[in-house]
Amino acid sequence: MNDAMSLGVHRVWKNEFVKQIGPIKPRKWYDEEGKVIKTEPMRCLDVAGGTGDISFRILDKAWQDSPDQLGARITVSDINPDMLEVGKKRAVERGSFHDLDFKVINAEDLSMFEDNSHDLYTIAFGIRNVTDRPKALREAYRILRRGGRFMCLEFSEVVVPGFKQFYDQYSFSAIPMMGQLLANDKDSYQYLVESIRKFPKQQEFANMIEEAGFNHVSYTNYTGGIVAVHSGFKL
Repeated sequence: MNDAMSLGVHRVWKNEFVKQIGPIKPRKWYDEEGKVIKTEPMRCLDVAGGTGDISFRILDKAWQDSPDQLGARITVSDINPDMLEVGKKRAVERGSFHDLDFKVINAEDLSMFEDNSHDLYTIAFGIRNVTDRPKALREAYRILRRGGRFMCLEFSEVVVPGFKQFYDQYSFSAIPMMGQLLANDKDSYQYLVESIRKFPKQQEFANMIEEAGFNHVSYTNYTGGIVAVHSGFKL
């Protein structure tokens, strides 16, 4: 369904999202003389990422950026245990199960993690379905270390005139129909389309991220605003 709905472009969005993270390398700790005294992997939390789509990409990039030592310790989390089982199966098939940690977690409650314990928080196509988004954003801020980064990939508002009308027509007519034909589930994809329209527009969501405490908040539109990547730092 993801491939059918987006004509495969969702793969490009996810690749670009992870590329925006920048280098994924072990953190270095220095003594007073500037000598490295220890290194440790970046701690990454991928929220609502049960199937592993984003975590696998982060893991592959970490190995690419630091071939001699895995540069990231990644926790794959999801509120739905069935989705996590899909991710686990895929991780086993690709030989990376032992490089990932899978946990059932609600985005609104990250109490299993200490304050200032992570370097990166990612959530792709998940924040839209969180009931209390401000709470989830505050939790993301709490667990990130100073200098840590929040990154979100989510459907957003199309900003290209003309294309917006075409996209609206396509969304409300074609997507539910595809859901019925390919997944025998029209209602879920009707909900998908409606939930996208109810999600805050780009600047409105950026304001919510700032209100949670993040600095240097920005967003990048992909495919005319069909999706947007939001980024913020804990300073």
